[in-house]
Amino acid sequence: MSEHKCGWCIGDKLYESYHDNEWGVPVYNDHQLFEFLILETFQAGLSWITILRKRENFREAFDFFNYKKIANYNEDKKASLLQNAGIIRNKLKINATITNAQLYIEIQKEFGSFSKYIWAFVDGKPIKGKVINYKKAPTNTPLSDAISKDLKKRGFKFVGSTVVYAFMQAIGMVNDHEINCFRYDEV
Repeated sequence: MSEHKCGWCIGDKLYESYHDNEWGVPVYNDHQLFEFLILETFQAGLSWITILRKRENFREAFDFFNYKKIANYNEDKKASLLQNAGIIRNKLKINATITNAQLYIEIQKEFGSFSKYIWAFVDGKPIKGKVINYKKAPTNTPLSDAISKDLKKRGFKFVGSTVVYAFMQAIGMVNDHEINCFRYDEV
């Protein structure tokens, strides 16, 4: 008998690998945090598996999520991204990625790192969720509302509370593995 996994990932090897190895594992590295932030903003209105399947294309198209390079993208680079069939070609989201990269650098200047900024919302410690069935997991919380509000006040785009909550789950700020999932006590 195999170990129990969260129901949302069952049946797709890429999804299961992401679940088993990345989802909910605390991330403190600014480069990785930026990648997750951008992928979550592109996911807005789409399924996560769609983004996951295009993740390598996103990495290549966006200079492996080098936010310092992205912050300086020009009109030619934007035009080439809009022609790239390997990613989500949404002009608003591409523009938001550039804006968010610029603002990400501003947060680093203010707080020393984006990691210090984002993890301060939970005093540096992941919140242990109590999800019994993934279908009943929250999609936003008062905390994701507060983070979303703060990011928007700073000028970030595509950072509504639901996107922020998905980001919090992905980077391990909140552990929403089902309580009987083998990863629940591991992360």
